[in-house]
Amino acid sequence: MENNNSRRDFIKKSALLSTGIFMGTSIINSTLAANTSDSDSSIFHDDLLKSQEAAYTLPKLPYTYNALEPHIDKLTMEIHYSKHHQAYVTNLNKAIETLDKTIADKAKNLSTIFENMSLFPEAIRNNGGGHYNHSLFWNLMKPNSGGEPKGKLGEAINATFGSFDAFKKQFADAAAKRFGSGWAWLAVSNGKLTITSTPNQDNPLMNLPTIVAKGKPVLALDVWEHAYYLKNQNRRADYIASFWNVVNWEAAEALFIS
Repeated sequence: MENNNSRRDFIKKSALLSTGIFMGTSIINSTLAANTSDSDSSIFHDDLLKSQEAAYTLPKLPYTYNALEPHIDKLTMEIHYSKHHQAYVTNLNKAIETLDKTIADKAKNLSTIFENMSLFPEAIRNNGGGHYNHSLFWNLMKPNSGGEPKGKLGEAINATFGSFDAFKKQFADAAAKRFGSGWAWLAVSNGKLTITSTPNQDNPLMNLPTIVAKGKPVLALDVWEHAYYLKNQNRRADYIASFWNVVNWEAAEALFIS
């Protein structure tokens, strides 16, 4: 874990950043009320992976910054989305510009990048993963949600893990025990649901020997400290518990059956 000095620096930087935000930057002007319905989640996912004719861009957030309160606070959402996610997009585009044209042509969609991960430098892996993971993460949350999944996903969770409560415990354990920074995942791997975690910005779609459960993501939880430190400090378990109140199970269902 980071030392106290680095945490204090993070809080100071966040406070300075928030001052800039509230003084009328373009961040405030973007209301971010995208019209992404639950039924469009699988379409969104397909669009995220398809070929890009131009540079990668930051997708709209499907709700306002304060929409997930009190579970995820407004300031964390502002910084997480407009600074951290934007940085992944910016640095992904910059990294692609440095590639040989033959390799750069393969970087026009995230699906090809992930499938051919060994061809690309670390900057593509980190920033391409960061862009995909966060784009998915935003759409897997929504206000006034949570509860238990219905439909085929709910049935599959009960069949695989024994009960929803048992699933929640296993998923929370994967998130809590991910050392340092990374993600917890529910994914379809080899035809069945599995819980896994990845370091940094890796994800189950990446063709890497370190990915122990390669497959299609259905649910994702960011456990980098920047996702929760302003509200929860080092209490990652509290953040994980809050996540269950904002899970968009309809979006997860759409990904599961797609």
